[in-house]
Formats: sequence, structure tokens, C-alpha cells
Amino acid sequence: MEFIVAILTGVLYATGIYMILRRSLVKLILGLILLGNGANLLIFLVGRLSAGKPPIIPEDSSVFTDVYADPIPQALILTAIVISFGLQAFAIVTIKRVYKVVGTDDLDIIDRSDEV
Repeated sequence: MEFIVAILTGVLYATGIYMILRRSLVKLILGLILLGNGANLLIFLVGRLSAGKPPIIPEDSSVFTDVYADPIPQALILTAIVISFGLQAFAIVTIKRVYKVVGTDDLDIIDRSDEV
């Protein structure tokens, strides 16, 4: 299972970087989204994939006696998802405004229209 997630993380990173290198603003944002998802999977993978119980110590015990799921990677991923959603919403609104003003989403044309 970890091998499949590692391959999927690599594919997300590769396609994200490929999309970022395109000339369209929409493809740039899609690439950033894919990179963010790849980073979330990487954090999840580094935290080890283990099915287990919640990390709650029973009252009659002082240490964990069973396999438990690590909550730290899950909390980091949840925070990253919320932050990336806000960034994506802002970027989509900004792209919509740029397209309305300039009339294109091609980065070369937008750069040339700045010089005029």
C-alpha cells in the first residue's frame, strides 16, 4: 500500500510541475493544486500508513499497549487542506479578474500587455 501511495505522490508532483511550466494561468493553478495534493500525500506517507485505534490511553494503563494511529500527520494535512483551499479560491478569483481585464490567460501576452 505504501508503494502505491509513493508512486501516486510522484505522479502528482510530476504532473503538477508539468502544469506549472505551461503558459496558461489556469494550468498554473491546476499545477499548484496537484502539487498541494502531492505534498499532503507525502506528509501522510511519512507519518506511516497504519490502521489502528485512536491514541487514547485507558485509565488503568500508563502506556499504549496496542497499535495506534498517529494524529500529527492527520492534523498537518487537515491544516494544509484548509490553507490550500483558501489560496485556490483567491487564485481563481484573481484569474477571473485578470481574464476580464486582459482578455486572455496566456502569461506571455499578459507580460507583453504590461509593457505598453
